[in-house]
Parts: sequence; C-alpha cells; structure tokens
Amino acid sequence: MWSDPAQIIVSCLPGEPRMSLARPWRIALSCVLALAAASCSALGGDTEKPNQTGGLEQTKVVVGTLPIVDTVPLAIAQQKGYFTQEGLDVELKSLPGGAAAVPGLANGELQFAFGNYVSFFTAQYKNVLDIKLVADAYQAAQGMFLILTGKDNAITKPADLAGKKIAINTKANIVELTARSALEANGVDIKTVTFTEIPFPDMQAAIERKNVDAAFMVEPYITQAQRKAGMLPVLDAATGATLDVPIAVWATSAKYAQENPKTTAAFQRAIVKGQRDAANRSLVEQTVTSYAKVDKDTVSLMRLGTWPTAMSPVRMQRVIDLMTQYGLMEKAKQINPESMIFNPPRG
Repeated sequence: MWSDPAQIIVSCLPGEPRMSLARPWRIALSCVLALAAASCSALGGDTEKPNQTGGLEQTKVVVGTLPIVDTVPLAIAQQKGYFTQEGLDVELKSLPGGAAAVPGLANGELQFAFGNYVSFFTAQYKNVLDIKLVADAYQAAQGMFLILTGKDNAITKPADLAGKKIAINTKANIVELTARSALEANGVDIKTVTFTEIPFPDMQAAIERKNVDAAFMVEPYITQAQRKAGMLPVLDAATGATLDVPIAVWATSAKYAQENPKTTAAFQRAIVKGQRDAANRSLVEQTVTSYAKVDKDTVSLMRLGTWPTAMSPVRMQRVIDLMTQYGLMEKAKQINPESMIFNPPRG
C-alpha cells in the first residue's frame, strides 16, 4: 500500500568468478575488454547499467506520491529494482495532492515528489520555492480526466453543471484549470461553479452522500465509480484545448539538486526507466493493483494517458498559458520552464 513506506535495499553485485588462463590469453582478453570499454565510452555508455552507488551524496530518499495510476512508473521502478541499481533506498510518503509536495520539498521532509505542473509552477512564480523538474510524469489523453455524477442525478450534460458543486482533489492545480477550460468551452459560466476539495479516493462517496453534485476524477477511480456505482460521465476535461496537456512531473528543490546532483541524477535515471516501461499496458495493470485499492477487472478497463520519457519546454508552456488565462500568472511575468529543468552533471 502507498501509505506504508516501501523500502528498497541496496545490494552488491557478486564478484566475477576467477578463471585460470595462460598469460598470453589473459593479455589478449584484457585488450579485448579494454577496446570494448572504450567503444562503449565513445557511444555514451549503456544507460541500462547500474550506477554501482559510487559517489552518491545521499542514498536514502523520501519520495512524495499519490495512489493513482499516474504514478505507476514509480512502482515499476521499485519492483524492477531500478532504484536499487542506482544505489538508492527509497521511502514513499502518500500525499493528498501536488500542492502538498511543495512544503515537504521546502522543509526537507521530501527529497523528490510527484505533483501537477500547476502547483510547482505556482511555487516557482510566487517565490515560495525554487523548483527543479527532474522528469516528466504524465500527459493527458481523452477519457482519463472526467467529471462524473451519480446515476440518479439530474445532471446529464455539461450545461447542467452551472451553479453546481464539483469535487476536485486540490484547488488551483491542473485539475481545476482543465475543469475551468472544459466548462467554459461548453458554455458554462465558471463563476457559478463551486469547487470543493476532496481526495480522489473519497469522491465517489461524496457524490453518493450528496455532499457534491459531481466530481472530477482520474483513474482508477473513474472506472471504479462507473462499474461499482453506475456513475455517469458529464464532461471530458482532456479534450479540445486541453487534449494531451502535460499533467504532472517529478520534482525536487533547486537547493537539493545543487547540493546532491549525483543523487538527483540517479533518481532521474531510475524513474525515466519506469516511465519507459509504463508503455506496456499489461505491466501497468499488474503494477497498479499493488498500490491502489482497485481490482483486476477495473484495472483492465481503465483509460490511460501517456508517460513521457523526456521533458519538453514547449509542452510545459501550454500549462503556463492556461495559468495565465485563468489568473494564476501574469503574462509579463511568466516563468521560463526550460530554466527549471534539472540537467545531470557530466562525467
């Protein structure tokens, strides 16, 4: 479970077996190995090889995360031993939303965290915390950002959401921004809509208790609510202007990255491998059930976004433009996302 710290223990590779070779053969073999090593070096090295833990400034790190499908690369990286290979001992800390990651990174309780771009960009913009973006985490796709309501509710179309109360996990984040954009695109006066903060796992119950009229859900909670409670989609918030919009990123504080560049680079390498492996849907389905309260039948029906393996300032600018559009950032004072990207040390 995500609420329990998941420990990854550093292990050592076994030594090479000793072989009895005649001296000429030993010399020849040494030359071949040297040439092979030189060739690999010239090609930039094999990114799949473990770091051997040498030179890390810190080996034990705490990572803030959420029990949603977006964070599956973290679980994959753990289960496949990518963090162990890099010499990292990772402890997980569950967060209610990306905004909660900022104080944790600022006070040192977290070394790395998953969070939505809006929360991290807001912290940077308001000088709350100097942020470094370590790896892109998740990108929206049609059907995986839905506003749902109860099956007996009178809400049947986007226009019916005017004047209603909608649950979101955190205010002033990517969820609220995409909701506002989608509602406005469908003719809803967003000034009449009330957004209420409720954690994703509690949204279905909030609708059933009539605490809210609708909820902005993500997977696996979308499919779970539809299968188990018959909840109905009212609006897809990942279409039109917000289709393929960047949602979340793995980040750290600039101070931590500056003081621990090798550790940050090690985390980056491991999580990017997890991002890459998340392209395998069967692996995603298998892994999600290990940390989220969801059954296998629900997992097989989930609508998934994409897990990028490289950061793009151009894609990030879409989020900044949305923030500017809805008053979270002045156009004349827009931050530069490229300057926030962590670049690993050379050598």
